[in-house]
Amino acid sequence: MSQLESTTQDVLPNWVDSSLLKGMLRGIERESLRMQSNGFLSQSQHPKSLGSALTHPHITTDYSEALMEFITPPKDSIKKALDYLMDIHAVANQHLENDEKLWPMSMPCMLDSSDDRIPLAQYGTSNIGLFKTLYRRGLGVRYGRRMQTISGVHYNLSFPDELFEALQAQEQDKKLKALSLQDYRSERYMGLIRNFIRLTPLVMFLIGASPAVCQCFMVGRDHHLLPLVKGTLYSPYATALRMGRFGYQNSAQKQLGIHYNNLKDYLKGLQKAVKTSYKPFKHLGLKDQNGEPIQINDHVLQIENEYYSLVRPKQVPQAGETPSQALANRGIGYVELRAVDVNPYSPIGINEDTAGFLEIVALYCLLQDSPALLSDEQDVIEQNQAEVVNRGRAPNVEMIENGQSYPIEDWCAMYLKRMQPLAKLLDATYETDLYANALNTMQTRVDEVDATLSALMVGDTREHGGMWHFGQMLAQQHTAVYAQHQLSAETAAYFKQAAKASIQQQQQLEQDQSISFEEYLAQFQ
Repeated sequence: MSQLESTTQDVLPNWVDSSLLKGMLRGIERESLRMQSNGFLSQSQHPKSLGSALTHPHITTDYSEALMEFITPPKDSIKKALDYLMDIHAVANQHLENDEKLWPMSMPCMLDSSDDRIPLAQYGTSNIGLFKTLYRRGLGVRYGRRMQTISGVHYNLSFPDELFEALQAQEQDKKLKALSLQDYRSERYMGLIRNFIRLTPLVMFLIGASPAVCQCFMVGRDHHLLPLVKGTLYSPYATALRMGRFGYQNSAQKQLGIHYNNLKDYLKGLQKAVKTSYKPFKHLGLKDQNGEPIQINDHVLQIENEYYSLVRPKQVPQAGETPSQALANRGIGYVELRAVDVNPYSPIGINEDTAGFLEIVALYCLLQDSPALLSDEQDVIEQNQAEVVNRGRAPNVEMIENGQSYPIEDWCAMYLKRMQPLAKLLDATYETDLYANALNTMQTRVDEVDATLSALMVGDTREHGGMWHFGQMLAQQHTAVYAQHQLSAETAAYFKQAAKASIQQQQQLEQDQSISFEEYLAQFQ
């Protein structure tokens, strides 16, 4: 493995010190299905007492009315982000009705045989609300509603401008040296993204937690999964089926050729996809037999958010901006790491070890050279990803890099070793040992494959007699944790006010309409 080794100096230049990382921010988005007491997906509306899913800043819905999404604001430490996420869970839990619980896994709870029993998220009668529901209807028509019931965690991370200024000052490349700070920052974030894509097999192996699915999820689909116990299917050595062909996949997107070699071309590729008609989607039609719209358009992507990716460049949009316009106008502000399964053992779906590990990986990806990602390498990365997703824990799995193959344990261990100085640097920044502990936890999973989340889940699912029984048990445990969590009076008052304000905001949007939804849609199209 000699050519994979590198010195600390290569990984962490000696001029980088902890003061340059002081302004890092992170925010977390966690999705979770509401489950009825019988284990099936909730058929009820988003609890009114939680406010409007359209306008609430922290508690909303994703694809389905039953798929809750919890969003923290950006925080200056992992602890603060996780604490805020815990507060949101406790608030949401107080307002769940009819003994409903939050399902604790990425792969869904029990689903009826009919897709119609997966209710689309509803956002009221404003044009933007109706548009959001139509977009989801389009996703269901295109890919089936089952795929949209999968949950994940998105980890949003930004580095301070001081770090980018220091990096630019050290640049040898005259072109990079001459860029504005905004353009240089975007250039470095795109490099981070390319390297993160290269390292997604490491992430999937170490924090993948979706090795099994309820049999009901696979209704009507060809698959090679095996029975684990009655009602549960699995792949014996799988790590993250959510990230494979049973998860978020879009064959149309494969042909897009969207790449991450620079921001301009990435945005150009996205725009092309949003404007290009796609035959299979055209055949679906734009309206049903009653003349009701069933998708926004017949393009490869209805809107930019339909592009499923492992990691996204992001910028906070201002009023009236699309995500692309925000990026074009102000460059990349942060990255969204999306290859993260829900950790079912954590009541909030993520813990300190995962958060710390993701931040170390992201910093590593930012500081390393990041050559252009071309199609040959992309093919190899996809092969590595598929191998880890489907059989990452098998005894003979190999990762391919630079034309060589390496046993997966050696490949993972080498990267974890390289990241150690970054863990030390982050620990120094925050006066903690969280980051070193996170790397140690991940090293334990490399040394002992049975300690990976996916291996633990297979064992526990078998022991509890199936995914549903295991999920129910965890959901009950987590509910007890939410119920015991003490909200400060200030936090409780804040969420009460946020719910009230969000309902008023939705009502305002519904009153302010000057055109019909048909006109609104025609204008968008």
